[in-house]
Amino acid sequence: MARVVLSQADMQRALTRIAHEILESNKGAADLVILGIPTRGVYLAQRIAAIIQRIEPEATATVPGSGSAMVGALDATMYRDDLSRGRTRTPSPTQIPSGGVDGKTVVLVDDVLYSGRTIRAALDALNDIGRPRVVRLAVLIDRGHRELPIRADFVGKNLPTSTDERINVRLAELDGVEEVSIENRAAEHPEADTARGPGTSTSAPSTSEATS
Repeated sequence: MARVVLSQADMQRALTRIAHEILESNKGAADLVILGIPTRGVYLAQRIAAIIQRIEPEATATVPGSGSAMVGALDATMYRDDLSRGRTRTPSPTQIPSGGVDGKTVVLVDDVLYSGRTIRAALDALNDIGRPRVVRLAVLIDRGHRELPIRADFVGKNLPTSTDERINVRLAELDGVEEVSIENRAAEHPEADTARGPGTSTSAPSTSEATS
């Protein structure tokens, strides 16, 4: 049975704190670009950007594809190192704000940080787009078990897990409910294909770290 570790209110507080930390680190919203990694990272990036806009009214924070100067989406599917294993999702559009990323502070946003391989792929994808001044990483959940030397700069919640556990991130935009829960995959689904590894159990596909 899944155990809820973050409620809707908890998630809102975590994203608000992340937004404040981003502004403090960047000394404001100038030259700030926030790129969500599909699927759920895009919605989280939009929320963080909207909070930043409320804090810094001069900042532009609208949905990807609208010509926003701040927020967009970065799909790293074709840069992953497991393409030959057929474990990837259908690519989503990459949408970069009209001002580009050259010389900007780019914050990559994802829902769950796990092995680090999705973020490595996202960095490769970003390198093909431009040359940011600095790249930061914001995640809602850091569950540990890194396979690459990658660390998040902004974390909603550190959630130590075993490899048998699955993190479920559910957002209203996709799932109709707001929560983060954890469940023991081996205990709840002993017949599941464990070759995939523990991941983010959601009703829509995701390239989150939990699936790498």
